[in-house]
Amino acid sequence: MAEKSTLARPYANAVFRLAREQGDLKKWSDMLQLIAAVAEDPAMQALIGNPEFERSRLETLFLDICGDGLDEQGRNLVRVLIENRRLDVAPQIADLYEARRADAEGTADVEVVSAFELDPAMQEQLAAALERRLGRKVNLRVKIDASLIGGVLVRAGDLVIDASITGRLEQLANTLMH
Repeated sequence: MAEKSTLARPYANAVFRLAREQGDLKKWSDMLQLIAAVAEDPAMQALIGNPEFERSRLETLFLDICGDGLDEQGRNLVRVLIENRRLDVAPQIADLYEARRADAEGTADVEVVSAFELDPAMQEQLAAALERRLGRKVNLRVKIDASLIGGVLVRAGDLVIDASITGRLEQLANTLMH
C-alpha cells in the first residue's frame, strides 16, 4: 500500500489552494486539526477501518462529533475522504497542510527538548538565533526531557541540532569505538 503521506499530499495541496484563494489559511488549519484529532481517536479508527460499518453512518457520526468546528467546505472534505476511504490519512493531510502554510507565511515550527526548564529570556535568545539560522520566523515549542542530562535538542523540519550532553556522550562513544 502507498505511504500515507503520498495518499494525503493531493488532498493537502487542494485544501491549501482553496484556503489561499479564500485568504483564510488559519480557518483551514483549525478545521484540519479537528478532523485529524477526531480521526486519530482509537474508537473512531476502529470504525474507519471496519469495512462492515456503513460509510453513511460513519459520515453522520464523524460530522456530528466535529459539530460547528467545520464549515460546509470542511464537511465536504470529510465526505470526500470517507467516500474515497482516505479518512485514515487525515492527520497526514493536516501535517502536510501546516508545512505548506509555514512555507507560505515564512515561519518554522521548532521543537526544543531541554533537560531543564528554559527561562523566557533563554527561549527568546534561542528563538532569535534560530530565526537567523533558518531565515524565517520561529514558533518555538519547548519540552522537558531529563534523560538528556543537560543541553538541548532542536528539531526544525529535517534539521536536527543535538547539543545535549547525552548526544555528546553518544558521539564520544562512537568515536572511541571506531
